[in-house]
Amino acid sequence: MFRALIVDKTEDGGTEAGVQEIPPDRLPEGEVTVAVEYSTVNYKDGLCVGPGGGLVRSYPHVPGIDFAGTVESSDDARYSPGDRVVLTGWRVGEAHWGGFAEKARVKADWLVPLPSGLSTFQAMAVGTAGFTAMLAVMTLEDHGLRQGQGPVLVTGASGGVGSVATALLANLGYEVAAVTGRPENAEYLIALGASRIVPREDIAETVKRPLETETWAGCVDAVGGPMLARVLGQLKYGAGAAAVGLTGGTDLPAKIVPFLLRGVNLLGIDSVMQPQDARARAWRRIAQELPLDMLEEMVQTAALADVPRLGAEILEGRLRGRVVVDVTR
Repeated sequence: MFRALIVDKTEDGGTEAGVQEIPPDRLPEGEVTVAVEYSTVNYKDGLCVGPGGGLVRSYPHVPGIDFAGTVESSDDARYSPGDRVVLTGWRVGEAHWGGFAEKARVKADWLVPLPSGLSTFQAMAVGTAGFTAMLAVMTLEDHGLRQGQGPVLVTGASGGVGSVATALLANLGYEVAAVTGRPENAEYLIALGASRIVPREDIAETVKRPLETETWAGCVDAVGGPMLARVLGQLKYGAGAAAVGLTGGTDLPAKIVPFLLRGVNLLGIDSVMQPQDARARAWRRIAQELPLDMLEEMVQTAALADVPRLGAEILEGRLRGRVVVDVTR
């Protein structure tokens, strides 16, 4: 038997989540069984754990869109018992049972060997949010971003993606301007490496002018909506905005003018179906370039039973940084 956070339907059509002990034969099909050590709490997890079940397709269900642990058994030659692995994406935790459990069984193609230098705890301190942040930085650099071109804006900087993006960009030598709606988070963001704090109200709404002063050499945007539209008109010539989130809404009330007159780039970042080679490259760079000592500044730990509460908090925008779930607690 092993412990898992189970989300199930209630008689009134709602959902409820609780920790249960279940047998291994209830695990879904897959080539590799992993003894999960850590998972995290992400926005999608909040949707899946909360009332209504969010993105869940069938019940009962184990959420948790990422995890790190040790291979317990494998029918695939690429993995052997004892190998340390990390998983993000592939709709695990949504359509497939996920990481809020002491065991997971998944397809071998969904796993990435954990790079040397990263513990399973550190891998989940990074997690889906940090993996997404690394993809965003890689994409901006692939489109010409270089140190010394000017400040790089990070919106939603106090959240999971934004926190890691801030620390990562600063460690790589970029000047980071961090956007937050909470003045009390300024000290936290400066500790991560931000050189400038931008109040959210200064940039949250669109303006009538399609172009403003060229200000940002690039942007990692976790907000979307009107804020992203505003940022597009403030990017320097040829600069890019990597779009990684939509907490500000799915509509983009933007003009075409910045694309035509300044050649700006709107770069979509998908961490769910990312090809294997890009995943491995991102995790290698994380192990080499993310200041791991700073992870302690942005991480809090939690137990499985804490996840429903934390899921509600992340949906309300009340979680700062990263939450690592120790599934053995």
